[in-house]
Amino acid sequence: MSSLSRRTFLKTSAVAAAGAALPVNAWAKALGANADIRVAVIGLNGRGRNHLGSLAKIAGVRVVALCDADAAVLAKVKPTVNGGSVKTYQDIRALLADKEVDAVTIATPNHWHSLAAIWALQAGKDVYLEKPVSHNVWEGRQLVAAAHKHDRIIQAGTQIRSGEGLREAVEWVRAGNIGKITASRGFCYKRRDSIGKTAGPQPVPASIDYNLWSGPAPLVPPYRNTKNGPVHYDWHWIWLYGNGDVGNQGIHQMDVARWFLGEPGLPQSTLSVGGRLGYVDDGETPNTQVVIHEYATAPLIFEVRGLPTRAGMTGSNADPRANADSAGMDNYRGVNIGNVIDCEGGSLITNNYFTATAVDRTGKTIREFKGTDRHMQNFIDVVRSRKKSELFGPIEEGHVSSALCHLGNISHRLGHASTGEVGEKTRSSAMLAEAYGRMLEHLKANEVDVGRTPLTVGVPLLVDAKRERFSGPHAEQANEMLTREYRAPFVVPSMA
Repeated sequence: MSSLSRRTFLKTSAVAAAGAALPVNAWAKALGANADIRVAVIGLNGRGRNHLGSLAKIAGVRVVALCDADAAVLAKVKPTVNGGSVKTYQDIRALLADKEVDAVTIATPNHWHSLAAIWALQAGKDVYLEKPVSHNVWEGRQLVAAAHKHDRIIQAGTQIRSGEGLREAVEWVRAGNIGKITASRGFCYKRRDSIGKTAGPQPVPASIDYNLWSGPAPLVPPYRNTKNGPVHYDWHWIWLYGNGDVGNQGIHQMDVARWFLGEPGLPQSTLSVGGRLGYVDDGETPNTQVVIHEYATAPLIFEVRGLPTRAGMTGSNADPRANADSAGMDNYRGVNIGNVIDCEGGSLITNNYFTATAVDRTGKTIREFKGTDRHMQNFIDVVRSRKKSELFGPIEEGHVSSALCHLGNISHRLGHASTGEVGEKTRSSAMLAEAYGRMLEHLKANEVDVGRTPLTVGVPLLVDAKRERFSGPHAEQANEMLTREYRAPFVVPSMA
């Protein structure tokens, strides 16, 4: 598939965007209550295949097109959709010019999320967008503005919000049933192997249009080569494309933690402590990290642990979710991937996406909450009804929670390796000190000497939540990291 020029895309998308100018009721009438919604899935090497599975279960939906920068991935997935009767595109711009597509789901690498969604909105498509909805804070805000400007439906892929049990639990906790929230915690104890150390740039497989894959990022050769190859998946651990596990898994848990707090915007301040420890590889993002966001309601604390339960473990036994306590890892209330909302009279505990348990201060169960994933169904329902207020994952909420990931990473990236200073910083907050203490136990169990390979002490950052900018010390440097230099023609437009 040959690449289209930016001019060609704008010309064709302008025609498609004419449909976006229709009043909401006119669009719903044009679609028709019984008409199939024609969907395209963009990005097929990971979550996009889950999208296909979810869409296949929804009546009145037809997947009519697939898009991926890797022709080999397209060739592998195409036969599994409608018996192979589906259009395929390598270039997203060609797909978005297709008038036979009503809506798109986007599961590209993070650095493409905001731009792909904005282009889709401009082309008059409704959008389901994977988390995080942005690669940086500024482009996330432009995405929210584009959604308002073009009056389309856009669902952030924060699917935990769709579970009726969790929605009920949020209301129950906010109503004060176990007292005032004292800390809203999120956890990602998830084994992440080293991606190895390459001797130099790696060749890109011929099936990948690397210019398209790189998109808004600089066009530089990959420096990684694992079982996923030099391009796919391990981009999560490279700053040009990913946001580490804070932005990969942590977006879910930070979103839930903020949801329980009822805080609509960014925090008053943020701080990160952590690093990439336990091995030396081409990855850049932390595999061990604590981020604390100070809110007026209560602090939001998120923890990442990617090393094994203890040194020398391999395979499934290396997973930090297994036998954590026996290694001195103390996974806080038995949660490995999930949330603990600590309150004056007890805690609300989640250790999977759609169920939760409320306990009193002695650990006795008070109430249980159960639900299922209704996120993609909710998106399709709202595409039909045009009632944006019924979306479980509004784009504004997706943007703010994604921004929490970016704030923590900015603190980390502006920080420096230190030993003695870490303890001094953590003493400023008893809850941060407690999380830091458990982090040290985890590192000790993995035979990591923080005296020889010190943690990175992030810069404490004050946040002007209303302006979504930093203030105070380090603000100039930090504000520069709220956005990036975009590579033409893959430029996120300013929607101001």
